[in-house]
Amino acid sequence: MLTRITRVFFAVCCLTISALAQDQPVRIVVTVEGQKDATPPALTKDDVMVFVDNQRMRVIDWAPVQSDQIGLQLWILIDDGTDSSVGNQLEDLRKFVLEQPATTQVGVGYMRNGTVLALQQLTTDHAAAAKVIRLPISQPGASASPYLSLTDLVQRWPAGQQAREVVMISSGVDPDNGPGPSNPYLDRAILVAERAGVVVNAIYFGSAGHFGHSRWQINWGQNFLSQLTEETGGEFFWQGDFSPISIDSYLKELNQHFASLHVLTFQAQGKAGERRLKLKTEVPHVMLVGPSKVSVPGVK
Repeated sequence: MLTRITRVFFAVCCLTISALAQDQPVRIVVTVEGQKDATPPALTKDDVMVFVDNQRMRVIDWAPVQSDQIGLQLWILIDDGTDSSVGNQLEDLRKFVLEQPATTQVGVGYMRNGTVLALQQLTTDHAAAAKVIRLPISQPGASASPYLSLTDLVQRWPAGQQAREVVMISSGVDPDNGPGPSNPYLDRAILVAERAGVVVNAIYFGSAGHFGHSRWQINWGQNFLSQLTEETGGEFFWQGDFSPISIDSYLKELNQHFASLHVLTFQAQGKAGERRLKLKTEVPHVMLVGPSKVSVPGVK
């Protein structure tokens, strides 16, 4: 009997220990934002404060992404259900790809039927990536859920030392789930992206067909994209209920965003699992932007 109690006690202790972070290192991508149109000041790791569930964590490392040591992997995802008028934006999008630093790997894919059709895998040959950008097929509902497509891409994205970002061009409308405050595909995409350390940015562009002029669908599509980008630490660009006349200014802002990316590594303590994250700095006129949650590992 004593032996059985001892075994039970030992098992409970093991479960308790495995639920703790036990000072596990956590790595996230952070954007340093300064005043509008101004280059943000250079920060050191001593300028950065990290709080997980309001408990301060110790910063281990703070390194710029645009360097030979880290670098950026960037996927351009275009919704195949987007209205064909997006064709007026493709030249700016090609120019954006060509402007990326030599160390940045760029991939181009089209969201269709809940998956991503990759026309160009990640490459530093930016001319090759720019060349494959084409008009979407502009068939209403062709993309199915863009959030299923994003999840598909992230789950097939090999892990590495590079920072990882996505730029989605989509209406955010989800034909598979419909409008409304609850979307399990969106929730899943956010969770998968946060766990993989993928930052998602989005540019709103209207859908082909009925979804492109349904006020109800447009509203929820934009809400979904806003939530996705906010919770993963990215940026959302939109122009009211209408497709933008030009996305050039958005792309320029994204280039500024990429230039100020850093990889932050901190020592996590406390329980393992999905936990709330806050980033702070006392440097004036500077904001640190990162994911709203972080996945804290348990004991290995």
